[in-house]
Amino acid sequence: MTKTTWRAYEVQGELSTAEKNRLPESVFAFPDSRKLPLTDAEHVRNALARFDQVAGVNDDDRDLAFANLLAAAKHYGVDVAETGWRQLGRKPHTPNPAH
Repeated sequence: MTKTTWRAYEVQGELSTAEKNRLPESVFAFPDSRKLPLTDAEHVRNALARFDQVAGVNDDDRDLAFANLLAAAKHYGVDVAETGWRQLGRKPHTPNPAH
């Protein structure tokens, strides 16, 4: 199992570019590329829906990002039906009411 780097840092609502730039790396699903901030339940659901759209990352990055996403989902009470990142973005999409 991949060790997570995610740490809770709650900011609710839509984030401006300037606000995203001020967030610590530990709040992102992909910390090195600062992609998919996980600052509240809405952002976790958004990250689940957009996970497969993230470009410029490798499988190790995705392993870490999915572990971070699961940690944030648990913290914010978001149910995740998928057990691995390869299940995200499949057509037909897995039935998950969380996103």
